[in-house]
Amino acid sequence: MKHIVFYSGGIGSWATAKRVIKVHGKENVILLFTDTLVEDEDLYRFIDETVEELDAQYVRIADGRTPFEVYKDVRFLGNSRVAPCSHKLKQEVAEKWIKENYKPNECILYLGIDWTEEHRTKAPRNNWLPYQVEFPMCEEPYVIKEDMLQELERLGIETPRLYKMGFAHNNCGGFCCRAGQGHFATLLKQMPDRFAHYLAKEEEMRQFLGKDIAMMKKTKNKVTFPYTLRQLKEDIERRQAVDMNDIGGCGCFVEA
Repeated sequence: MKHIVFYSGGIGSWATAKRVIKVHGKENVILLFTDTLVEDEDLYRFIDETVEELDAQYVRIADGRTPFEVYKDVRFLGNSRVAPCSHKLKQEVAEKWIKENYKPNECILYLGIDWTEEHRTKAPRNNWLPYQVEFPMCEEPYVIKEDMLQELERLGIETPRLYKMGFAHNNCGGFCCRAGQGHFATLLKQMPDRFAHYLAKEEEMRQFLGKDIAMMKKTKNKVTFPYTLRQLKEDIERRQAVDMNDIGGCGCFVEA
């Protein structure tokens, strides 16, 4: 039996791998990383160091496209409701590799969802049937992200820099089409060049499709409308109100 951990480069997937290895042994564990090709440089450092520390088999797979290349191919801009990049760059790539290598009775799959997000476990279990999916961080002892990061530091492995910058996750280089105003405001503050890149990419898709679309939406006076990165940047520069609590959600393996 092989125990396959979806190893995203986030602290939750590392903590999950630690628990799986403790129970099943490192020789029976595979750390499976699906690369979107837009990851932060420090994510690769984190993966290298933690793979060495965990000493389990590591497999990197990739579709070969970036999120915006996917959006152009499917003629749809990813947003908080629908994320083609999640399906094409994460789910389908992982599914293909797993089905080519293991039958349902030959492996168990593991995701880094923790006890604070237990409501998100239903969709992955349904999505992966007849494969079995488990969530070790939803089990005792219950820990929070800060506990996981402290354990990482005790081992002498530096916290991924995106966490230090205030991002909620360490995936896609601080980008996510599901991100909200607060998340993109952090990206603008911490990585203005990267924000400018995605602003240009979003505008390119608007021109390509000829539609008034955006990754985000905003509601004002009970009217909801597309809210572009350009508009967000202008609002911040004009000191207009921005919802910093709206961070959106990174959930490539947890959506229905």
